[in-house]
Amino acid sequence: MWQTPEFLKELLLAQYGPELTAAIESGFLCRRPSTLRVNTLKCTVTEAEAALRGANIAFERSGICPEALIIKEAREDSLRSLELYSEGKIYLQSLSSMIPPLVLCPSPDDSVLDMAAAPGGKTTQMAAMTGGRASITACEKNKVRAERLKYNLQRQGAGRVSVLVCDSRKLDGGFYFDKILLDAPCSGSGTVSPDRCEFTEELYERSRRLQVELLKKALSMLRPGKRMVYSTCSILKGENEDVLKKVLPAAKARIIPIPEDAFAEIPRLPTQAEGTLCICPSGLYEGFFVAHIEKI
Repeated sequence: MWQTPEFLKELLLAQYGPELTAAIESGFLCRRPSTLRVNTLKCTVTEAEAALRGANIAFERSGICPEALIIKEAREDSLRSLELYSEGKIYLQSLSSMIPPLVLCPSPDDSVLDMAAAPGGKTTQMAAMTGGRASITACEKNKVRAERLKYNLQRQGAGRVSVLVCDSRKLDGGFYFDKILLDAPCSGSGTVSPDRCEFTEELYERSRRLQVELLKKALSMLRPGKRMVYSTCSILKGENEDVLKKVLPAAKARIIPIPEDAFAEIPRLPTQAEGTLCICPSGLYEGFFVAHIEKI
């Protein structure tokens, strides 16, 4: 029988205690349904729903946003066979990963930076949220992943996105943005499962160092008075609250509280930074952390 990696369980017990750790481990074992986001650059929600009904695919809407659909029984292979998918009218995306762009809420006249963009789910989501009018810069340092990002942007019809194949920590000092999304590389502690478990102590420690560097860089490029989102698919404070504590004071930045009723249906874990959101792994959601930050 599959068990949570020992080092991860030690960290969870130290942070959350035995009762919450048991709930988290139960979430790790859940087999979640397929979920998708309707790409409103190419299709309305009503049109996508009609096409799914025509293919005899049962679904329900998620409460997090009108474009998010939960597929009842069909798996991803069935969805990929649809014209909806091949034409870029839907994007297969976990519900938790849709939250950071929703919190950032970019506007059509914003200049936006996505610091770790591949494969493009959040980038194309932000493009759709702004009707394709925001100027978005998407960074990806891995050439193979950058090509996948470009492919997804083209298929989704996200035209006003510039892809930079580079490490976003090394962006020129002359770049400044109105909105920044830093969905930082992490240990994946919120997404481990019997089918996918890449969590290691070495990855955890390496991620923590990288996250600090990335957040410092992000805040150096954010215009004063503007906002960014820092997110990870980790539920460990070492990659979340501790990173914020190390970086925000010196960068003259503050946390903008995410209202508790903003995502009422989401199962939450307690955090040590007031106003941040930590999602508990469950039957619908992967573990995720989201912080909304303003540069003073």
